[in-house]
Amino acid sequence: MNSIPEVTLSDGKKIPQLGFGVWQVEDEQATPAVAKALETGYRHIDTAAIYGNEAGVGRALKSSGIARDELFVTTKLWNDMHHKADARKAIETSLEKLGLDHVDLYLIHWPSTVKHGDAYIEAWNAMQEFKAEGLVTSIGVSNFHEMHLDRLEGESPVIDQVELHPTFQQTELRRVLDDRDIRTEAWSPLGQSKDLGNDTIAKIAEKHVRTPAQVIIRWHLQLGNVVIPKSVTPERIEQNFDVLGFELDQADMEAIAKLDEGNRLGANPEDADF
Repeated sequence: MNSIPEVTLSDGKKIPQLGFGVWQVEDEQATPAVAKALETGYRHIDTAAIYGNEAGVGRALKSSGIARDELFVTTKLWNDMHHKADARKAIETSLEKLGLDHVDLYLIHWPSTVKHGDAYIEAWNAMQEFKAEGLVTSIGVSNFHEMHLDRLEGESPVIDQVELHPTFQQTELRRVLDDRDIRTEAWSPLGQSKDLGNDTIAKIAEKHVRTPAQVIIRWHLQLGNVVIPKSVTPERIEQNFDVLGFELDQADMEAIAKLDEGNRLGANPEDADF
């Protein structure tokens, strides 16, 4: 088995570049799905309080028998918990559900400025305290644009997890993050499966005798993105992990670069009202 590449964060910690996401996975489904992912070789698991499946993830982590220091677990602070006291309750609840004494990465899930104003700044200050206390190892954000990053004080986020896939490549935001030494992590890396039917992706997949999903995940890795594909199907969990034994060539990368249509599928962080 090829080893999972790692990305070094600005705080010196390392994150496995290929992880396993559990967005839209029910709690009971999360346990066998994460167990299969860990059995396959994943060591980076990405969940969130709002997903409602931290307990299911925790059951799989506990039963895996894998040493804690071999695992990288991410969870996220939801929008209605940005005030300091609420944020502390949130991280304590997440840790309890996960069955852990710390998470490796804690993210502010959305800036949520339309509904909660500047409260995300308070959340960021609280998260720096959680890091100092050892409740979290690294801290970052999700769905933040440059305007949101500009308001943060103290530590810089180590990562920004954003919607990113071949038809929505976030080129300018990735450039901003690179300039700030913030790593880019892609959610909905397959475009909620919509990008899998793209003719260009299909041709590249045929060329390499790979699935369209494998081609897209490989594209993310070669761009330098941290990527967290999700599946509850054992065969696809294995396929999505089997991307370390081939490479896309320059022509492939250039062809995929031309697929960007600004095709945002999720909410825009600047006007999201939740």
